[in-house]
Amino acid sequence: MFFTFFLVLNLSAQNKGKVVSIKKIIFEIEQQHQVSFNYTEDNISGLEIMPPKKTFSLQQKLDYLSKNTNLSFENIGNQFINIYKKEKEFPTICGYVFSSSDKKPIENANISLLNKTQTATDVKGYFEIKKGDKNIILSAHVGYITKRIAANSQDVENCLQIVLEPEVTELHEIKANAILASGISKNKDGSLEIKPKKFGILPGLIEPDALQTMQQIPGVNSIDESVSSINVRGGTHDQNLFLWNGIRMYQTGHFFGLISVFNPNLAHTISIYKNGSSAFYGESVSSVVAISSTPETAEKNSFSAGINMINADVYAKYNVSKKSYIEISARKSITDFVETPTYKEYFNKVFQNTTITDFSDKQNVNYKSDKKFGFYDATLKFAQKIGNKDQLILDLITIKDNLEVFQSATVYDMNKSENNVLRQQNYGGNLSWKRNWNSFNTTKINVYNSAYELLANQKNSLGNQIVIQENTVNNNGINLENNHIINSKFSFNDGYQFNEIGITNLEEVTNPDFYRKVKDVLRTHALIAEGKYNDTISRIYFKAGMRINYIEKFKKYIAEPRIQFSCGINKNLNLELLGELKSQNVQQIIELQKDYFGIEKRRWIVSNNSTIPIQKSRQLSLNLFYKKGDWLLDIENFYKKVTGITTSSQGFQNQLEFVRTTGDYEIWGSEMLIQKKMNHFLTWLSYTYNHNNYHFSNYEYPSFPNNFELMHTVSWAAIYEKNNFKIALGTKWSTGRPKTPPDNSQIDNSNPVLVYKKPNSANVHIFSQVNLSSTYKWETANGIQYKLGVSILNILNRKNEISEYYRISSLTNSIEEVETFSLQRTPNLSFRISF
Repeated sequence: MFFTFFLVLNLSAQNKGKVVSIKKIIFEIEQQHQVSFNYTEDNISGLEIMPPKKTFSLQQKLDYLSKNTNLSFENIGNQFINIYKKEKEFPTICGYVFSSSDKKPIENANISLLNKTQTATDVKGYFEIKKGDKNIILSAHVGYITKRIAANSQDVENCLQIVLEPEVTELHEIKANAILASGISKNKDGSLEIKPKKFGILPGLIEPDALQTMQQIPGVNSIDESVSSINVRGGTHDQNLFLWNGIRMYQTGHFFGLISVFNPNLAHTISIYKNGSSAFYGESVSSVVAISSTPETAEKNSFSAGINMINADVYAKYNVSKKSYIEISARKSITDFVETPTYKEYFNKVFQNTTITDFSDKQNVNYKSDKKFGFYDATLKFAQKIGNKDQLILDLITIKDNLEVFQSATVYDMNKSENNVLRQQNYGGNLSWKRNWNSFNTTKINVYNSAYELLANQKNSLGNQIVIQENTVNNNGINLENNHIINSKFSFNDGYQFNEIGITNLEEVTNPDFYRKVKDVLRTHALIAEGKYNDTISRIYFKAGMRINYIEKFKKYIAEPRIQFSCGINKNLNLELLGELKSQNVQQIIELQKDYFGIEKRRWIVSNNSTIPIQKSRQLSLNLFYKKGDWLLDIENFYKKVTGITTSSQGFQNQLEFVRTTGDYEIWGSEMLIQKKMNHFLTWLSYTYNHNNYHFSNYEYPSFPNNFELMHTVSWAAIYEKNNFKIALGTKWSTGRPKTPPDNSQIDNSNPVLVYKKPNSANVHIFSQVNLSSTYKWETANGIQYKLGVSILNILNRKNEISEYYRISSLTNSIEEVETFSLQRTPNLSFRISF
């Protein structure tokens, strides 16, 4: 005991005023205060400090050591003392969190560091948090965009001011699915949307052909069963705007109108507007059909190939990287190898009452004919994301139809032959750039080109004559569109569009010589502004837009307001009002019915603002949409007037065929659809009534029925879908289109001259057709899908007359009636493989 006391005194004396090891100081405290220290050698190794005063209490000594070292001391009952290394001390950061929309503080916002330290703001939006090794602060709250902030040394002294932006999520519209068929829905803006990859089945269709499908919609018809002659609410085909990935298409049909040029296995979304289209759609006075092959979400690599009794096609998509992909498709007719029953029916339908068949009709001795027909289309898409905000997309498309017919005959020891070539093609390209500046603002710019050509070349050996006709269109443009999301209910779009279109018409004849070539160019500018209000709670949707067109050549401004209003009266009943004013500067005309062999006899021309006016339309429609349970009822009443039409654009084959005057047409009517779904079974019935009249004030009959008037149209379908099996049966019935009969009382049989009654004073016979289609799909264990389809058009083989006109026969020198008929019973079979 004495020895220990002496040792402590000796140590104290020796170390007074000098640094000593912490281990010696701990030993001294243990002896003086009768305590025991617990520690690891690593924690105290190498530490030296001035020892505390001997007069300090135990706690004072521990505090002294803690202050002058990186150690902390845990005193347990003044008996045991645990020694730890101190945790690193970090400064405290304070801040306030506010909302950018109303500048008010945000309570209970979550504040966290990347080291997982968390806290929350109080009612004043205030918080405090220890600054860690990682100085990234995350601020988050429900309904706001999470914000990342790098805190620096200055932020320790001054409180942060954090402003959070509201997170605006554009709600997807709740659509009434399965309108007419699965994969077809109606949007709040009144448009119909088709998703081909989700498409079910419709009578007569085994593929989701956009232009065939739209003819099932009430108010949409094709007078001559052609996708190149689609009439929407009484309009002509050229008054519709057809867009493929932003490119205007001037050719829409293969096989001269019996097949759509748009590959049905390629499209992702097809939007169809009968009225109330967006202000960003210009250059049409009737409907808009916008086809997009860009997927809404990323898709896996895929490949598919198929064949039917008309054509074969392939499709492939390959992801080059996580941010880019390439997509190609190609389709070609198989008529080079085989003439199927489907092809024969199509051929008979297309070439009846044309110069191709007229040649054979007039010859009855040693007649020979050799024909070659084919078509193809191909597309290419390349998409590349650049960073997180930018995307580039390139789209290319090429379409071509080619017909070659050689005919010869010997009549009265004279050889006569003709070599006819008819070519129709459309090329297009679009380069699109889209940038998401932030969650509220995006910009899209696309530059496009569309080139169309129609060429006919006829060589006649008898008169050694060559006749060439050519119609070309070259359309270039640039579109700029900005989208701004103001809040969850309101958004605003603005933009600019420039369009240049050049159209050339050429006619060349030898023996006698004749040459005419006319080229017209028109440039237009458009400014667009559009606002949208969408409140899903009150069920109110309102969209209003204005398009201001300026035509350089005429120094003319045209204003085109658009409106879409939808109000949910209750959860089952919706009221919809649509209205628009639109204009169009190009149109298709027929100069002579036998131009281009009478097959594709329409040619594109540009308005001259006088004899060929700018066409203008105004349209208003009121719609009631009711859906409850499995029942759906859609009733739409509309009024539409189009001014600036020419007689040559309406395809007259009566006394107005050679009359050149301008006027308008006015149509009003109702469209109704009633639908019932029962488990796997869907049935619907549609009815359309329209009253459609021409008005030509300078003609002797200033008002008479429109050539495209079908006063009553009724369609019915029954569809069954279960698992991978689908079948559809349907019928379409309509009153006959107008015709103009001759006045028999004024016909002189010795010298016949056609004298007509009042234009369109009669109608052809009623049209009635029953169609059937069915598909079955199965998949193997390794993921390969197979799909088999069969369809029969006109099952009952009814001979439907679709047009009737009169001419004087050069053989009999008498007036003959010429009738054109729809397709006879036409089967088709398809097979497809996908993986």
